[in-house]
Amino acid sequence: MEPGNDTQISEFLLLGLSQALELQPLIFGLFLSMYLVTVFGNLLIILAVSSDSHLHTPMYFFLSNLSLVDICFTSTTVPKMLWNIQTQSKVITYEGCITQMYFFILFAVLDNFILSMMAYDRFVAICHPLYYTVIMNPRLCGLLVLLSWILSAMVSLLHSLMVLRLSFCSDLEIPHFFCELNQVLQLACSDNFLNNILMYSSAVLLCVGPLAGILYSYSKIISSIHGIPSAQGKYKAFSTCASHLSVVSLFYGTVLGVYLSSAASQSSLSSATASVMYTVVTPMLNPFIYSLRNKDIKGALERFLGRHMEPGNGTQISGFHLLGLSQALELQLLMFGLFLSMYLVTVLGNLLIILAVSSESHLHTPMYFFLSNLSLVDICFTSTTVPKMLWNIQTQSKAITYEGCITQMYFFILFGGWDIVLLTVMAYDRYVAICHPLHYIVIMSPRLCGLLVLVSWIISVLNSLLETLMVLGLRFCSDLEILHFFCEINQVVQLACSDTFLNNIIMYFSAGLLCGGSLTGILYSYSKIIFSICGIPSAQGKYKAFSTCASHLSVVSLFYGTVLGVYLSSAASQSSHSSAIASVMYTVVTPMLNPFIYSLRNKDIKGALQRFLGR
Repeated sequence: MEPGNDTQISEFLLLGLSQALELQPLIFGLFLSMYLVTVFGNLLIILAVSSDSHLHTPMYFFLSNLSLVDICFTSTTVPKMLWNIQTQSKVITYEGCITQMYFFILFAVLDNFILSMMAYDRFVAICHPLYYTVIMNPRLCGLLVLLSWILSAMVSLLHSLMVLRLSFCSDLEIPHFFCELNQVLQLACSDNFLNNILMYSSAVLLCVGPLAGILYSYSKIISSIHGIPSAQGKYKAFSTCASHLSVVSLFYGTVLGVYLSSAASQSSLSSATASVMYTVVTPMLNPFIYSLRNKDIKGALERFLGRHMEPGNGTQISGFHLLGLSQALELQLLMFGLFLSMYLVTVLGNLLIILAVSSESHLHTPMYFFLSNLSLVDICFTSTTVPKMLWNIQTQSKAITYEGCITQMYFFILFGGWDIVLLTVMAYDRYVAICHPLHYIVIMSPRLCGLLVLVSWIISVLNSLLETLMVLGLRFCSDLEILHFFCEINQVVQLACSDTFLNNIIMYFSAGLLCGGSLTGILYSYSKIIFSICGIPSAQGKYKAFSTCASHLSVVSLFYGTVLGVYLSSAASQSSHSSAIASVMYTVVTPMLNPFIYSLRNKDIKGALQRFLGR
């Protein structure tokens, strides 16, 4: 990429919606709220449609695809905007800008196509009701969605490749909160005539074309509805189109309003502010429109959210039975003493780490800030399982209520996921400290550290909420014995007598994404760290650099080693009982050993603990 001055472009500047510092917290809070509502609302629509068999129709198949596209559409712009506000930076790399532009065009075009397909579906349902199931068969529906993906990807790729051929000069400020194609083209100092021709022709073809198809479909629908003799029949036919018509009006109305207002005002800032309507507000409102105006969706959401949980035999589930680690009565006293001791050591050890870090001002650094958060999470992680186990042993009971099981599962996944993400964040902290020591204080600012913990919390909450809500949609029959000492999600899902395919897909996908992604990040960080350490000339310097990573590396090895050991051993033995015994390693033993690892291998922590305990 060679611009006019023969220097390579590395980044653009996104000026955002406002440069007033006093408005940044308000904008951050507003957009974060809208983004979370958008993701959560559309995710609920997808899960409701997937979990309710009578919604497995073309109409709701397209709706679930629209919800997925809306989540992706909003995710291409808002997270980067929030990151820039939080870090008080306006920078987006050249590669990041091209990538954001590619996915923004991809999902925007997909939105158009899916709205057109939904209009066609309504046209067939009302104008040709007798042939509806024949015409709108699953093969055609899948083919329509596949073709829309292929066309959108090709159009987006073409636009992105055309931008790659342009050269840019010195003025690289984009007066927008994301890399909008038109704004980027205006910054080019090479000929962009071909880009503009392509942009406007594709906009006419891909926006006006689907809109014309939608208008044609509704003209035929209105004509057919007029031919229905009864008023009740007319209302029933039109009611099936009401939600889609509202979404179409909202989407195209805001898009046209934005571009007409920007053409009238000739202001890039006004255009950026107005574009919030179709980039953020419309995807956020779509779930409300479909849930408020559609009885089927409302009913499916109520059933999915577990307002009533009806098992196969028509009786309400009251609870499960946790069989524990052993049913031998002579071992119960030994297990009670052993687990009580380990739990108390875990809580006391991690609490001491938190108090030591809090009380020592020279430990108020990113490394120890993340360590204190890890200790807090370890306390909570162990507290979700061990106290209930001890209570059941003491009362000689194996029962756990349905609500208690779901709650325990939610918090176990939450704190387990948070533990994993925090270990990744700590690896990133060590990477910056060793590979970029001169910029460490600037990069690992208190604001960034707080943001990393907040983001890890949000990711863990959303993951836990998704998996728990999926379990709420299941039905359970008579066999309610869990071969574990806590409500482990895999064991609970295996007890369901309804279809668990979607649960298993989400469970393994999220585990692969969260654990695999985090482990990849950690390994990548340490590969860079090892490479940097090898470049240090003195042996003392190498030892000093590596010693700052030793404790974290030990904790990571222990955590991932035990987790992998548990699942590999359980896969080999195919025994739930063996898996339950092995899982004690990462649920109880690892959180208990973490404080010892950090206090024995870290002079700062040992010194802080000694001073805190009054030695």
